Amino acid sequence: MGILKGIHHVAYRCRDALETVAFYRDILEMEFQIAFAEDHVPSTGAYDPYMHVFLDAGNGNVLAFFELPEQPEMGRDLNTPDWVQHIAFKVESVSALLAVKARAEARGLNVLGPTDHGIFHSIYFFDPSGHRVELAADTGTKADIEELRRVAPLMLDEWSRTRKAPKHAAWLHEKARAVHSGLALDD
Repeated sequence: MGILKGIHHVAYRCRDALETVAFYRDILEMEFQIAFAEDHVPSTGAYDPYMHVFLDAGNGNVLAFFELPEQPEMGRDLNTPDWVQHIAFKVESVSALLAVKARAEARGLNVLGPTDHGIFHSIYFFDPSGHRVELAADTGTKADIEELRRVAPLMLDEWSRTRKAPKHAAWLHEKARAVHSGLALDD
């Protein structure tokens, strides 16, 4: 196996560290673990005061945020659609997904979904800093996953040549669309 042992943490910028910690704690039940605060960046020595907070995302995964009060107001990549850049978390079941949806909506959040992706169901909403958050509950079978892994290199190769959506795994979304429309597909 390779040298990597997992992701130590993933870091994003936030508008307000206190608000961000409260959001992830209250909506997603993430434990606030640690915080660093400095006036100078340790890796570069540059003056840039920051608060760096770390939250437990489960199973040794850590989500971190930086509040940077002396930097220009944060924005987003205007050339990338809102739905592309997101943080996706796994939940244990569709019922857990629906429980979080209810909790988020009770706090006034606009929640999209659940959306059936064939092998998982997802909901989507935005955190206080404008980051899109996805929660996903796996629903696919072992055979579904094996087939998707089998066709992945074929799809990537075709995409790199044509820049058109390959149809190797079209069954996945056809299955989901059939469920949404109340139709049953033949197995």
